Amino acid sequence: METRSSTVRALYAVLAAGTFMEFVGHGALGIKGVASWTSYFAVAGISAEHARMLMPYVGCFDLTLAFSLMLPSRAAMLYMAAWGLFTALLRPLSGESAWEAVERAGNYGPVFALFLLGQPGGLRSWLGFRRRDSLPASRDLAVRRVLLGSTVLLLLGHGMLGLCVQKPLFAQHYASIGLQSPWVEPGVGALECMLALAVLLAPSRPLLLGVLAWKLASESLSPLAGAPVWVFIEHGGSYAAPLALALLLWGAPVALRRGAAGGLALGG
Repeated sequence: METRSSTVRALYAVLAAGTFMEFVGHGALGIKGVASWTSYFAVAGISAEHARMLMPYVGCFDLTLAFSLMLPSRAAMLYMAAWGLFTALLRPLSGESAWEAVERAGNYGPVFALFLLGQPGGLRSWLGFRRRDSLPASRDLAVRRVLLGSTVLLLLGHGMLGLCVQKPLFAQHYASIGLQSPWVEPGVGALECMLALAVLLAPSRPLLLGVLAWKLASESLSPLAGAPVWVFIEHGGSYAAPLALALLLWGAPVALRRGAAGGLALGG
């Protein structure tokens, strides 16, 4: 069963908006200069002084990628997915928890799903982007799996950072709304891990819309705690992933199973 063209158009709009937000937010932070980023440059042997000089150029390049979505190309989208994965992996490579890379699945999964919406072809097809009119069952399943995996990973990663790592930054976020108990961060982390398991085992439209609302609310704590608003905007992919998967379930209520995951149903 094919996914209807109206659903594909809505899916493209959501994923493109999330990708645009991600690269605009990341680009603005690069231009502004973020002190913690110097440790990521250090992975490549770049000193803190040179890192601060390079950050604005990296930020401008990210902004260029964001606005390239106005004249999209499959090559640029694939590069953006690889770039999102690379920047996520820099965190554990610089000594941070591996869950930091997992939590940033929204930086690389949704843009790869966007890439999958394109019509493949010869060399020229890489220089432009022709959106599919509809998704055949095999491509529909591939997009669902990418979006499901992204949603599960970003919830699980964020949850484990609170439950096991107890990241100090999260405590600051909760304190900004008056939640200062030592049990708040691990409690919220456990809740997010349970949400990840629920999405993995029984994805549904109401659950995914609930995840979207949760991510919007939890990420809004960053600017409330004093971070630049660009940090909230940078997580656009984390909002797009559950919304896009909900749209797919809405638009094509057909049971599609993942045998490797023990018969997980991805239907409406």
